[in-house]
Amino acid sequence: MRRREFIAFTFSVGVLPFSAYAQSRKYRVGILMLDSEEHVYDFEEPLKELGYVRNDNLELLPRSAQGDPERLAALAEELALIRPDVLVAGWGTLAPKALKAATTDIPIVFTVVGDPVGAGLVQSLARSGGNLTGLSGQSTEFKGKQLELLLKCVPGQRMVAVLLNPDTPYSALSLKVLEPAAAQMGVQLKIFNVRRPADFTGDQMDLLVAAGATSLLIVEDPLTSSIAHSVLEQASRLRLPSITGLSYVRSGGLIGYGIDRKDTYRRAAGYVDKVLKGAKPSDLPIELPTKFKLTLNLKTAKSLGIEIPPSLLLAADEIIE
Repeated sequence: MRRREFIAFTFSVGVLPFSAYAQSRKYRVGILMLDSEEHVYDFEEPLKELGYVRNDNLELLPRSAQGDPERLAALAEELALIRPDVLVAGWGTLAPKALKAATTDIPIVFTVVGDPVGAGLVQSLARSGGNLTGLSGQSTEFKGKQLELLLKCVPGQRMVAVLLNPDTPYSALSLKVLEPAAAQMGVQLKIFNVRRPADFTGDQMDLLVAAGATSLLIVEDPLTSSIAHSVLEQASRLRLPSITGLSYVRSGGLIGYGIDRKDTYRRAAGYVDKVLKGAKPSDLPIELPTKFKLTLNLKTAKSLGIEIPPSLLLAADEIIE
């Protein structure tokens, strides 16, 4: 055998097994969510588009706290002990905080956090300074816009009820925006705290209306989204128009204004892809939202006897009829 042929043969024998190993490697991705595991599909699909196929070269390890924040710490520690290639935190602040407390070396990608700097997850939007990266909703900034939209649909209001989870850092950040905005617009805010699903009752909603509330602004997080059906049922009974992010409006809310959550899962999948290919979370800047959507539910408007202003109808990205 000639020397050149021998070298080529030796190279092929040594490289092919490694190449075959690389192609057959199965990546493990742990996912921690405060809400239901049903959102795993929203994350799985964009990963598939990037070449990661479940039960082929991808193993997904979802864990859901089923709306109970007290379960997050134990689930985060469980995932950290498994040591997947990357950890993904479902939307909201509490899941990534639990993962950050559980590990300092496994890469973590969070899907949407209202203010990751203010919540203490990262040092800055440009550089996280640790093992976390992901997407910021910066959604506290448009809480004032949500209040403005609600008052445009239902003018002449004096008090707006605000449903929120006080244990989510994002709620405090939202109030910092909502309170001065409400003062400027000449309305009062009546805060309704819900820490777990069992805290929400129709009687409490009755008290809000008795106090003078004529509409409802929902500060969206995994917990408040998990009780969407009950909230909207009571709002309909009491004829309270409501506004929040986009998820509620499809279930019967009047106005939805916010970022498209499915789009954020797609963008988060891109971050996971980069990490699996060797990128360090600390080198990946926090990504800000690029698109906000306004959705109006005309069915709900009709049932409440509300005529939505033509200017809002023209501005809407989607109208549910």
